[in-house]
Amino acid sequence: MTINEHPMSLPAAEKHLLERVSELAVGFAAEAAEYDDRAEIAVGHLEALHKAGADAAVLPKSVGGTGLSYLAFGQLLRILAKADPSTATIWLMHAGAGVGLAEFTAETLGPFFAQEFLAGKRFANALSEPASGNRFLNPQQDALPAEGGWSLTGAKRFVSGAEIADYLIVNARVDDVPTFFGVPLPDPSVSVIPIWDTLGLRATRSQLLAFDNTVLRAEYRGRAPGYTDFQTIPAGLPAISLGIADAALSALAEHARSRVILGKPLSHQQWVQFEVADVESRLAAAHALYDRGLVEADNGIPSFFPTLMRAKYLANKVAVEVAQLGVRVGGASGYLKQSPIQRHLRDAEAGQLMAYSTEVMAGEIGREVLQVTDE
Repeated sequence: MTINEHPMSLPAAEKHLLERVSELAVGFAAEAAEYDDRAEIAVGHLEALHKAGADAAVLPKSVGGTGLSYLAFGQLLRILAKADPSTATIWLMHAGAGVGLAEFTAETLGPFFAQEFLAGKRFANALSEPASGNRFLNPQQDALPAEGGWSLTGAKRFVSGAEIADYLIVNARVDDVPTFFGVPLPDPSVSVIPIWDTLGLRATRSQLLAFDNTVLRAEYRGRAPGYTDFQTIPAGLPAISLGIADAALSALAEHARSRVILGKPLSHQQWVQFEVADVESRLAAAHALYDRGLVEADNGIPSFFPTLMRAKYLANKVAVEVAQLGVRVGGASGYLKQSPIQRHLRDAEAGQLMAYSTEVMAGEIGREVLQVTDE
């Protein structure tokens, strides 16, 4: 879906930003496989996004940015994820951490974090921990009183872009209450546990970090996330899977049109047409549900969060379905390492594992529909 094809209008400034990102995405897509193969962060891609104004745009006006709408934010991420989902994921987590620190500490260091974000410093989310599973906003690790603040010993996993970050957003329990802090890097008490070797989204280098009596400084303490904050991560995660699905469908269609079987392109085979019709319809429905959630968020409609949860659930599943069909249509050729089809399949699987996972969301949605309570 191109900018001009989008059924909902956007302000001129947002359209201009999306045009700039679309131009960058062409180059990102050409290099994505190489970065994936090397499991290397595309730092140049992230710097180009900053120069294009993406960071300033996603920062809300209330904390010094230009305040991108949810609808434009979702479209920007879909463009990025179709071209290079690892870059899209790192930028999303960077935006979530930077915007979060600017908002959570708005009464204290918020202006400082906002200026650092606008200056191009890198931010990373260090919220998910082995003991809390998908409940990354409810840490199980306790921070103990220490000189200047609190001391944290433990681990945070899947910290995308950790190796290039200038700041982390970290949470821990303080007096049994989930509490959020900014942590400047480098910090000798924070180290990478060298286990990175994933199946998909390899260029995110989402590392496991160890904290060894790391001081969470009192002046870097922030409030808890609020309903009126810009919901960067929940609003952005569906776009990662949708972009991957769009890329997988494009690769599938290109292969089917170019591969000739018994004198005709593979696209002429009825089973291929039927299967493509099924996944394309599911993908279109996922995009529509996602857009609905974004519009609800832009208009302050309380149902936006459940809608976005359903959009992520559907997007995660349909991305895998499209990618799996790509492998079937691609046959042996699609199974080769140089084929983009196999990379889309690996990347699609990752979306299902990102919090909240499809299993956790299925439980939440099912309990809501069935009106199941804990009583």
